[in-house]
Amino acid sequence: MEPTTDRLKTPRAAGMAGVAFALLLGAAIVLMRISIPGDAADATIDQDRRWAVQLALQIVPFAGIFFLWFMGALRAHTGEAEDRFIATVFLGSGFVFVAALFAAAAAAGTVLNEETPSDFGRHYAYTLLATYAMRMAAVFVLATSMIGRTLGVFPRPLAMLGTLVGLILIVVGAGVPWSELLFPAWALVISLHILRVRRTAAPTDRAGPP
Repeated sequence: MEPTTDRLKTPRAAGMAGVAFALLLGAAIVLMRISIPGDAADATIDQDRRWAVQLALQIVPFAGIFFLWFMGALRAHTGEAEDRFIATVFLGSGFVFVAALFAAAAAAGTVLNEETPSDFGRHYAYTLLATYAMRMAAVFVLATSMIGRTLGVFPRPLAMLGTLVGLILIVVGAGVPWSELLFPAWALVISLHILRVRRTAAPTDRAGPP
């Protein structure tokens, strides 16, 4: 029989990777939002704000790496009990999210090299991030919440929170500025829950069977 300590390593990895991903993605989104104007009325990037875009572009690859680690650790935790249909949606949405996130960062990088950003460049970067990447993130949140609820990994309120966040991201999309911060906020809540559960379970495991 597999030792309990081996089962506890994966939730800890998922929790730590999720926290890192949430903080890095949240920081990158904030830096991009404050640095690249989203409307035509303010189409310039002054020199004082270019450093923020450069920093965000440096952060995004690491956020993507931690997200893949977070996603892989969560899937390993479910093991053979996972539903293949939901797992396929889980993996597919996660991979497409990372691809769209990287593409949005690349588009933002091209805008950075222009003294006066073109409408096409700004809209392209925002469309990739707020529409495509965030809607794939919404599908990932919904699939993760469904898996967590089905297997009993997440408590009912946490699963309901994920469902609500996923639905908001799908319906709202790019319509509400800063709504994309819901995704890293959800990932942070999930990660902290996983770490808290591991801390409460570890003393019991060290004590061993009576």
